[in-house]
Amino acid sequence: MRVLLDTNAYTALLSGDTRVADILDRSDAVLMSAVVLGELYDGFRGGSRTDRNREILASFMGKTRSITVPVTDTTAEWFAQLKQTLRKQGTPIPMNDVWIAATCLEHAAALVSYDAHFQTIHGLLVLPESQG
Repeated sequence: MRVLLDTNAYTALLSGDTRVADILDRSDAVLMSAVVLGELYDGFRGGSRTDRNREILASFMGKTRSITVPVTDTTAEWFAQLKQTLRKQGTPIPMNDVWIAATCLEHAAALVSYDAHFQTIHGLLVLPESQG
């Protein structure tokens, strides 16, 4: 199983969330979207532990199963299709989250996130399955 971590799942993992850790333990690859990395770097710059947070992230990304996935032309096509579908359904989600979902769909990865609005996206597996 390939998974992609949302920003809130990465933060939860660092806070000791065992649900996220268990999902990662069962995965073959852990993808990190360039969009998620941007959100994390933004958060680091707004905090008081910028350097330490960057070191922790670098260590996490240095693991053999961690893969950074860039935004590509294919991602942009998935984004456009997904954004139009969500608009027609009347279920828009934040713009960065459309990019994150598009990346998951492009790479056939489950999304690890605690944002319930991802559940409205047909074909996207969101973990943990129980949003609580």
